[in-house]
Amino acid sequence: MHQPTKRLALFLFLCLFTFLLITSCSSSKNEFSKKDVKRAQKLVGLDFDKKYIDTLYPYLKRNKEGFDTLRKYTLDNDVVPAIQFNPLPLNFTPKAQAGFPEWEIPNNVELPNKEADLAFYSIPQLASLIKSKKISSLELTQFFIARLKKYNPILQCTITITEEMALVQAKLLDAELAAGNYRGILHGIPYGVKDLMAVEGYKTTWGAEPYRDQQIEMTATVVEKLQAAGGVLVAKLVSGSLARGDVWFDGKTKNPWDTEQGATGSSAGSGSATSAGLVPFALGTETLGSITSPSNRNGITGLRPTYGRVSRHGVMSLSWSMDKVGPMARSAEDCAIVYSVITGKDSKDGMTTDFPDGFEPKKNYKTLRVAYLKKDIDKDTSLSKDNLEKALKTFKEMGITLDEVELPKDIPYNSFDVILRAEAGAFFDDLVRSENVDKMVEQDQRSRANSLRQARFIPAVEYLQANRHRQVLIEKMQAIMKDYDVLISPTFGNKQLIITNLTGHPVIAIPTGLDKEKHPTSITLVGNLYDEASILLLAKAFQDQTEFDEMHPEGYTD
Repeated sequence: MHQPTKRLALFLFLCLFTFLLITSCSSSKNEFSKKDVKRAQKLVGLDFDKKYIDTLYPYLKRNKEGFDTLRKYTLDNDVVPAIQFNPLPLNFTPKAQAGFPEWEIPNNVELPNKEADLAFYSIPQLASLIKSKKISSLELTQFFIARLKKYNPILQCTITITEEMALVQAKLLDAELAAGNYRGILHGIPYGVKDLMAVEGYKTTWGAEPYRDQQIEMTATVVEKLQAAGGVLVAKLVSGSLARGDVWFDGKTKNPWDTEQGATGSSAGSGSATSAGLVPFALGTETLGSITSPSNRNGITGLRPTYGRVSRHGVMSLSWSMDKVGPMARSAEDCAIVYSVITGKDSKDGMTTDFPDGFEPKKNYKTLRVAYLKKDIDKDTSLSKDNLEKALKTFKEMGITLDEVELPKDIPYNSFDVILRAEAGAFFDDLVRSENVDKMVEQDQRSRANSLRQARFIPAVEYLQANRHRQVLIEKMQAIMKDYDVLISPTFGNKQLIITNLTGHPVIAIPTGLDKEKHPTSITLVGNLYDEASILLLAKAFQDQTEFDEMHPEGYTD
């Protein structure tokens, strides 16, 4: 071929190649294939098996939709990302608090005729029995340990019964009481904690197969505080695997109201065990619903405090900027009692605060300024709606004036998932890189294992942008809450749960009865930052007027 002909042929080939390349890029510039995922792994030094790429590919596509949503919203230059998370809005001053009361212990409580009924006594009732020496801490501890052993095969709610330590503690507390040393209302009362909390001498499994034999030789601050107050730890209760759902390495925790249902998670064990009367109260954790959801499903009361109120030292991290520890119990009063012990600044947890705290159980609840999410309630189509409306009627009959408000709008809600996932991905990076994540029981698209794998593909820019939008959300939420002490919301079915977990606002989920299928329902009260007192007060007032907090599932008083 002559040289000019070669040049012409080369020119035509380059034109054709350029055309095809441009056409290909323009038609699929926003598309990516599984091959792209495979190649992208090299950027972060990973090499997943093909079966895992097949599983996480749809997850990545949903992530991309969230990233695309972020870019549709403009941000002012002065919006800064909340990296070391501070939930305070600009120019915010926490409400003054009166401190915690001297808890009243009734003096007319008697042992039940049927011993099993003791399982559903309140904290003040149990405290009365112990203080009056009608029952010893050792006897009460043995009672609850026996219940844990009896019903755990049915509910699968307990990972470790801390029997040896509990019996030693109970005997010590009985000896102290005999000597006239009474530690307070929790003296000698058993309890359980979610197995994300370290206890020296016992395994801390995080509910996950790779950590089944993990033993952390330290004790979480919240456990130390409860022990010092006289509480007796009897069980480390199930956490869904790495704080996800109600499935753990040895099974699925059940709802005692209906054992065909899971207890939901991830404080599944705390919810199930408290509901069935296997412990008087328990501690749970929440990042995005893990106190609220099992409290609702299992028909108990759950308090999720303001972000930073309760120490997370010695507690597994899922999201440093969203994790909270809180009590799960029969009633708002029981939650308040436990909360008064575990709250406070901890030098071992830099996120904790020393803002004023407290609870006034005798304060006139009618002084509270209360609003409710009328539109969200009106459009509720769940089986819980009837009970939700009845609860609102009860509040009005109690003399509460309810104003109508709406949650913040024009916020890219479906993009905030990247904050939790990125932070979890950082905490569990070694688990993913070691491929021990492959040992986790659940490996489907919505599993924690798959979530941790896909977290390695979240760009830092998107994480920071989501945190900047989070700051906008904080200010918008403050614009609503500044005029109210309590906001009444459906527990599920709207944006409340994601909003308050992102902004750090405290909430309490309280039972409202049973639906048509005989499953528990609940309502959620949202408070201002660092004002647990107001939601506890209104919740207690509601429970004083109703009997929903006294209900318990059948079959657990044999």
